[in-house]
Amino acid sequence: MTTELAPASARTTVRTATAPDVDRHLTPAALQAVADGIPDSTRRAYLTDMTAFTAWCATVGRRPLPATPETLTEYVAHLSLTPSARTGRPLAPSSIERALAAIRTAHKAVALPVPETKGARKVLSGYRERLALTKDPAARPRKAAPATPDALREMLATLDRATLAGKRDAALLLFGYACAARVSELAALDQADIVDTEDGLLVNVYRRKLKRHDEVAVPYGSHPATCPVRAVRALLTALAAQERTAGPLFVRIDRHGRLAPPMTRHGQTIGDPDGRITPTAAAAVITRAADAAGFEGKWTGHSLRRGFATAARRAGHTLERIGRHGGWADGSRALLGYMEEGDRWERNPVAGL
Repeated sequence: MTTELAPASARTTVRTATAPDVDRHLTPAALQAVADGIPDSTRRAYLTDMTAFTAWCATVGRRPLPATPETLTEYVAHLSLTPSARTGRPLAPSSIERALAAIRTAHKAVALPVPETKGARKVLSGYRERLALTKDPAARPRKAAPATPDALREMLATLDRATLAGKRDAALLLFGYACAARVSELAALDQADIVDTEDGLLVNVYRRKLKRHDEVAVPYGSHPATCPVRAVRALLTALAAQERTAGPLFVRIDRHGRLAPPMTRHGQTIGDPDGRITPTAAAAVITRAADAAGFEGKWTGHSLRRGFATAARRAGHTLERIGRHGGWADGSRALLGYMEEGDRWERNPVAGL
């Protein structure tokens, strides 16, 4: 866990600052088991944040682990005032929140007392207000644009569904929407995860954030062009014509419209040898279709999931049914936010006054 969440320079400090305690020791196997329970994206982000924090501590002569509340307060003040190398602007409040979470997690990983963050959060609160009063766009969280049914139709219209790539992209858009799936969940789907029934498809989706498998029912759509069942069947038929009757559902396709061969680097195979697309590539399908349709805003892999929740609420479905179908945790704040968007006009409390 230490090697996953803290850079080597910070770990050296821990070894010299703490005495051996067998009751607080974890074997390498146990450390790896704990690390495996953290999503890869979160682990990478936290390691990046801890590396930056450790480098800053080295420049100002402070200790990263264990960090003091005063060090965290100084660091947040630094982040709120200093332009980042990537954007030329100070980090957004949400990015600073993530940095604090990374630092706290790194302390927990090596059984150190977690530093108190009251002063750091006061600085962050003042930074948020400063951004809001100056109408800075960073004061507003950047949300993925919702892929509503109308938007989906326009995105689908940009695809050449006679091609293998077009069939794949149409199936990804419609199936991802119907399952309210994250792009990581779509990329992980195998053909064997889909069971064809007379009512539609039953899909075994592994909800990685909840660490559970969900069996999601996907019924036929009202219109063939936007039917997720027909789109997936068309993709499966096209893959079978390429003698691909097993393995990943969504695969890499080269610029010539053919199944992409295994990728290699220096003679070594990289990526999935069966040609499975990555979550990043799945998200790019959504972004490309939105760009081709001429949409503005932030279109990401989360657009399908957000659009599903908003449209389902507008159609009158309950919070519980939407949450269970889409794999949201009970009481999810994100889902409640989508419900409010769906209720904005249909259940506006001003109506009828």
